[in-house]
Amino acid sequence: MLTPNVQKSIRTSYQNLQAQLENFVPRRSQNYLVAEIAKSLSGEYHKSTRMIVAEAGTGIGKSLSYLMGAIPVAVLNNRKVVISTATVALQEQLIDKDLPLFRRITDLDFEFRLAKGRQRYCCAEKLAAASGEDGGQVAMFESKPKAKDIELLARLYKALSEGKWDGDRDSWPKPIKDDIWQLIVSDKHSCNNSLPAHRSCPFSKARSDLDRADVIIANHSLVMADADLGGGIILPEPENTIYVFDEAHHLPHVAREHSSAAASLKGAASWLERLNQVISKHASLADVKRASRFQNDLQEAIQVIVPTLTQMPKQFDPAHFEEGIYRFEDGELPNWLFEEAKGLKSSTQKLAQCTAKIADLISERVKEGELSSRLAEPALAELGFYIQRCDNLAQVWNLMAEPTREKGAPLARWLEISKDREGDFVVSVSPLEVGWQLDQQIWSRCIGAVVTSATLRALNQFSYFCRQAGISERPEDGVKFLALASPFDYPNQAELIVPEMEYEPNAPQFTEYLIDILPKLVEDKQANLVLFSSYWQMNQVAEKLGTLFTKKGWALQVQGDSSRIEILKKHKTLVQCNKTSILFGTGSFSEGLDLPGDELTNLIITKIPFGVPTSPVEQAHSEYIERCGGNPFMQIAVPEASKKLIQSVGRLLRKEKDSGKVYLLDRRVVSKRYGKALLDSLPPFKRTIHK
Repeated sequence: MLTPNVQKSIRTSYQNLQAQLENFVPRRSQNYLVAEIAKSLSGEYHKSTRMIVAEAGTGIGKSLSYLMGAIPVAVLNNRKVVISTATVALQEQLIDKDLPLFRRITDLDFEFRLAKGRQRYCCAEKLAAASGEDGGQVAMFESKPKAKDIELLARLYKALSEGKWDGDRDSWPKPIKDDIWQLIVSDKHSCNNSLPAHRSCPFSKARSDLDRADVIIANHSLVMADADLGGGIILPEPENTIYVFDEAHHLPHVAREHSSAAASLKGAASWLERLNQVISKHASLADVKRASRFQNDLQEAIQVIVPTLTQMPKQFDPAHFEEGIYRFEDGELPNWLFEEAKGLKSSTQKLAQCTAKIADLISERVKEGELSSRLAEPALAELGFYIQRCDNLAQVWNLMAEPTREKGAPLARWLEISKDREGDFVVSVSPLEVGWQLDQQIWSRCIGAVVTSATLRALNQFSYFCRQAGISERPEDGVKFLALASPFDYPNQAELIVPEMEYEPNAPQFTEYLIDILPKLVEDKQANLVLFSSYWQMNQVAEKLGTLFTKKGWALQVQGDSSRIEILKKHKTLVQCNKTSILFGTGSFSEGLDLPGDELTNLIITKIPFGVPTSPVEQAHSEYIERCGGNPFMQIAVPEASKKLIQSVGRLLRKEKDSGKVYLLDRRVVSKRYGKALLDSLPPFKRTIHK
């Protein structure tokens, strides 16, 4: 039940909030959200299911609401709060703005910390090896590295060594490509806290004081990583935790990614051969008698795996691949491949176990003082690199060898022709539905949960999200549902315009047509954001319009050319100088992008953001729904597009006095049967729909 102490703490913080903020306007919806969160987490509605799913529109003050409602319940009951987000931007807002404000207005004494995932940090030892500092550079590259990549690694190492960079991927001024980051990323195998040098590595520094925190800011990926380990390994144990999932519409997708795996065939064979060559050298650093058995088992496993992986591509006919992909219908493998998968499952598991054991034995000698850290650390860094790959390979073949499920959705399994290596194939496996897993790992274990976002409903219903996230909508199961509209005066502040268009987005002429009409829609001396559904189309349009915009004195910035921080910094400067600023972005610019006031007054959405239907996972999911008698377009594509479209238009109005226009260049909202449902789920802008 909601105790007097919790009630008093919430009242105190709200009264102090009015005193702290100038021009504070009390909002009934915010008060209601705070109260409902506190009641749900205190068991007012259901004794055991202490969970609220709340869609809270922009402007309500959602983050401050869950801080005011959840932290008193947790702190006064000696519980932890884990606030999980999908974007770094929201994490930064919580850490730099919302939590410091709440700490000023509350009567509670609490500590908060940011817990980014291990993979957001580099490993200092791996970076030293990859940059060539200890001569290990070439071994870490699958193919000959480019000069610019070597230069970048050298700059990263220099900056880290001189204390000018903290090893956090997000804090480097320009995006670091995935293939480069994977060479230097921190992982659980190479990061060894027993070694003195590792205690001051980027990840260890960031996480050393996490245990003392009452409130931990994490992301969905880190929460799922902890859940996969059993919970309570990286983050507090679920049984003592209240979770707040903000930007919760991303959670099912992140959970599915965590349960997926992919590995190449010849590529894996190549690095396994390198592992076979270096393992004797590394095993010699361990207790030789104990390590020899694991070395022999490892090399035996490699002798089975490498020929199998090398021969397997000969069984696949690229002529049967559609756009480079071959998907196994209903996830069913041919008998020969299923038998190979069972053998590889056993061999790759042995491989992963033996590699990890040799690393453990080296670490033991360091702890015992029998081996110097200077000799051990490069070996452990390289072994960590291999262990990570071994674990992934074992996961792929474990999933490939899983028998066909009698109940529920099958696994999606497919092959893809490798873009990096001629004659090679990438094997991929992914679950279709992960709701049961979220329920098992989180909802059924935690003390309580707040699941919130500005866009949880699709087509004005929670059903689509609940199916994805494993949340019951049955009243008797006790989950509280809440949908609070934004306080903005949409009809008077903004206009949604659907102009006349000669082509629909699926027409082959559409990209050229965008090049023709976009200059006419850009507002001079204003802040413009153009959202595309594909990088390819965005880059095509940017390439053709860049020169024209420059001649007009307009500044164009394209997502990916610089870091998001640099792009927004330049954009704000241009707006302040009364210049025309144009941002081109794709999906990640359609949410989490906060451009209040004059920083965005003209938003152009090029098309309804339907998902790519060629994705093997989406194809498999559609196939499964059809087999169950459903309509995948109406059950998946339209609800998903509705949610993304709401997020996209949500970029325009961020504060109560903001105003502007939204252009939607997709006539399907008026020409197709589903269009009305999409329009009706959008905020109540003034509408101008041209015939």
